[in-house]
Amino acid sequence: MTNQKTELADIFNTHLEHYESRYGLGPDQRRAAWHIMDCRTAALGGHVALCNACGHVQVHYNSCRDRHCPKCQTLTKERWLEKRKAELLPVHYFHVVFTLPHEINPLAAYHSRAVYNILFRSVSDTLKQFAKDRFHQEIGFMAILHTWDQKLNRHLHIHCIVPSVSLNKKRYLFPVKALSPVFRGKFMSELKASFPDEKELFKALWAKNWVVYAKPPFQKPEDVLEYLGRYTHRVAISNHRIISLKDGKVTIGYRNRKAGTKETLCLDAVEFIRRFMQHILPSGFMMIRSYGFLANRYKKQKIGQLREKLGLTPAVPEKAPRTIPEMMMDLT
Repeated sequence: MTNQKTELADIFNTHLEHYESRYGLGPDQRRAAWHIMDCRTAALGGHVALCNACGHVQVHYNSCRDRHCPKCQTLTKERWLEKRKAELLPVHYFHVVFTLPHEINPLAAYHSRAVYNILFRSVSDTLKQFAKDRFHQEIGFMAILHTWDQKLNRHLHIHCIVPSVSLNKKRYLFPVKALSPVFRGKFMSELKASFPDEKELFKALWAKNWVVYAKPPFQKPEDVLEYLGRYTHRVAISNHRIISLKDGKVTIGYRNRKAGTKETLCLDAVEFIRRFMQHILPSGFMMIRSYGFLANRYKKQKIGQLREKLGLTPAVPEKAPRTIPEMMMDLT
């Protein structure tokens, strides 16, 4: 198979049975796999397009719209970003990443919903506490869960996009060395309450240095949307990273961040599917969450108040949503 034809669906179609016989499939994994295999095939129906000039007929099959499908995220992402445009404020935006040590991975494999929720709450409580203690003011931010690294291993981390809480030209948000121990303490407190018998795990986690990473602020608020697009509706692996499927082996491309190079990795097809299946989210689980003055319940009112403080009209400007053809023209 060539690079243009090899897709995630091809690997599932040829090797999913082998994977299931070895590891089994949970209901969420089975549903996602079926959707990915059926996406844009006759199984989901479709419609026929007829050119009224030359009579050419083309069949278009429907998409599965599953959030784990690499073929179904582009328009969903564009619609989501379109809604976020009106909420931008003329302030500095910061990108902060909270990462869990890999020692938590075995527990997350069996209790993913609980561990992911604890991670979201710990990150939220940490940022809110620092904003209250240092600025005596409410913070607002978006948090996006990612569970993978470039090789599809489990790597639990949350990306946070945070507008400057002091609404000025501040060059940093909070000191990351101070964030790390507070984040660790909040996570460990909740983890002990939920899993009191995991004493060996607690020892291993306390012994690790927890990583909180902050990038320099964006130069312009508009840069935030371009950056967000890389993180919000991303799946564990896109089809363009799958190089080949041959003799039961899958070759993928990945970026070696330490060396700054692009490299390839060859995996047994069943092992490739096992790695991908680690990142199927529990049914109904929200991987993008908003907090503080960006929370959906208060957002319209509180963004209006902040806009007024910045000398803007309080009302968030409304814009008619673009049609699918308009979005496709912009994208292509």
